[in-house]
Amino acid sequence: MKKIETEILIKATVDQVWAVLTDFESYSTWNPFIRSIRGEQSVGEILEVQIQPPGGKGMTFRPEILKLDRQQEFRWKGKLLVKGVFDGEHYFILEKLGEDETRFIHGENFSGFLVGLLSGMLSKTKEGFSLMNEAIKTRCEQL
Repeated sequence: MKKIETEILIKATVDQVWAVLTDFESYSTWNPFIRSIRGEQSVGEILEVQIQPPGGKGMTFRPEILKLDRQQEFRWKGKLLVKGVFDGEHYFILEKLGEDETRFIHGENFSGFLVGLLSGMLSKTKEGFSLMNEAIKTRCEQL
């Protein structure tokens, strides 16, 4: 298994950060990494997610929502082709640090027999996470 985890401090309430994170319709206007998400926001539902890693080729995948705890955690799991080849459990965790400060943790756990072969792609993925973190910080702090 391989893990990528990033975090950023945002000067906004957990509620404000959650509102931006779950406003899928606005992703194309601010998010440089996850360009769009479509689907119902409910555990067990399948989303359609389009990502654009920096300097990489865009891709669309259909992960299942595993966890959707309001103002705390949003988690999904997707796969490449079939389960066990290259799976990714993507997560966003919000931690309230103060009245108007939130730690935004953004990561993914990768598993499957192709993880080692695709490790070069994962560095672009981590860069994409960081770009998204900066963008959500900017968007939340401007509200």
